[in-house]
Amino acid sequence: MEGIPMNPDLSRRHFLAVAPAAGAALAPGKPALLGGAKVRAEAFPAWPIFDQREEQALLAVLRSGRWYRGSGSHVKNFEAAYSTLTGAKQCLATANGTSALLISLNVLDVQAGDEVLIPPYTFTATVNVVLRQHALPVFVDTDPRTFQMDATKVEPLITGNTRVLMPVHLGGNVCDLDALLAIARRRKIPLIEDACQAHLAEWKGRKVGTYGDTGCFSFQASKNLNSGEGGAILFNDEDLRERAYAFHNNGSGLRAIGANFAYASSGANLRLTEFQAAILLAQMTRLDQQIRTRTENAKYLTALLKESPGLEPAAMYPGCTNNAYHLFMARYDPQAFAGLPRDKFLKALSAEGIPCSGGYSPLNTQPFIRNTIYSRGYKRCFSEKRLQQWEVQNRCPANDKLCTEAVWFTQNMLIGPRSDMDQIAEAVRKIRTHAADLVRA
Repeated sequence: MEGIPMNPDLSRRHFLAVAPAAGAALAPGKPALLGGAKVRAEAFPAWPIFDQREEQALLAVLRSGRWYRGSGSHVKNFEAAYSTLTGAKQCLATANGTSALLISLNVLDVQAGDEVLIPPYTFTATVNVVLRQHALPVFVDTDPRTFQMDATKVEPLITGNTRVLMPVHLGGNVCDLDALLAIARRRKIPLIEDACQAHLAEWKGRKVGTYGDTGCFSFQASKNLNSGEGGAILFNDEDLRERAYAFHNNGSGLRAIGANFAYASSGANLRLTEFQAAILLAQMTRLDQQIRTRTENAKYLTALLKESPGLEPAAMYPGCTNNAYHLFMARYDPQAFAGLPRDKFLKALSAEGIPCSGGYSPLNTQPFIRNTIYSRGYKRCFSEKRLQQWEVQNRCPANDKLCTEAVWFTQNMLIGPRSDMDQIAEAVRKIRTHAADLVRA
């Protein structure tokens, strides 16, 4: 299902005009968790969406016998198409989003003993690639209104060893790029945009991933543009792209092809296959419509949820002109639900047929990070005084609180008809109406 086109200009006046009739028709009954009928019986749209376009693309690669990017054309065609789509000068396809981040750190010369500023509210790959370089991950606390890195807390954490600033456009929303880019320029620190969840999100009308020294994307199975696994890096610097190509190709750059196994640098095999590129090219034929549908549904759901307290959708900075909505994120206030704990709210919502989750736990406090930082190798790179200072700095109270409040709906829930959003809002109203009963149950 591709979703039903909708009017993006849902006004508050129109909403209030139709809300009483809708409310009368959808008067909340007993919650499903207490034995009532669930709001939604059918599943939300499945992901991925595919048809004969993907089948034909895969068969074309199969029958060509050219399955490797060095002999085929699909990866090059995808790189050209994604550059055009995003407005970037250069694109490099990679094995996955983690590879895109790892390549970026290497071409920007992040080494053992360096420091990289990252957010604590993100997928673990963001910190894993820093640890692979034997660099110190320095966590910048979260702005809970937006779920993004708090740009006002960056500068005090910069030291003489800070090598890269790596914010994440979390959930398809956009971090405060103006503030972060200003800091990066002023302090002469390269900036990597982790846009793995933000395909075609925009800041001031320009696609994210085109602002930093590199912009990294993931095409993993859950992503809005999907090839099972896959990734890409955007560049506006041809020399940087050449170094990245060499690193992802075991040190052999484009300028050294055919030079009898000549290698420009050390590297790894982090290439995308022709099969994945063919799938991506087919998936891109639906991308514009899916983006419009997600955006319109998210605006409508935001209007519905804002009409009553308790579930506050994530805010966007004024510069965000398009939220990609890989996730629809909101903060839960138990006081609006008679003190119902968030975990029980999530359970009650799921029982109504509305899949949801509580999102990330605090990444900065994961035991594996501390174990790595106090390992033999890290003690050779960082003084005991610096590691003790890191312990003190590694406190992100705003993020800790956010991790107890967050509620997520995944992107596939936003690609159906508008009535799906009505059902989400109805389930929330139903739980709020009977919250005291749920507390006692």
